Amino acid sequence: MTALTVSPKFQVVIPKDIRQALNLKTGQKVFIRLNDQGQAVLEPELDIRSARGFLPKIADVDLAHIENDPEGPEWPGGCAPLDGAQWLARRVNTS
Repeated sequence: MTALTVSPKFQVVIPKDIRQALNLKTGQKVFIRLNDQGQAVLEPELDIRSARGFLPKIADVDLAHIENDPEGPEWPGGCAPLDGAQWLARRVNTS
């Protein structure tokens, strides 16, 4: 266990071994909370890029070969998606 010293401004330095274990980077936000036992718990804010690949792939959909043109008809974020696009759930107005 590592001891910390609280500065007059109530600041502490996170020891190197803890920074490495949490994979902290300079400028990264760290949340602190009290658990049910009254202990302080540090939780690093995760970078959105760290979530890449955590979802399974969508069957029969290859998004790697879509033209990177927001105005193009085959771009997933375009205004006029292809009919029958499997990755897009949409309602059809039949009236």
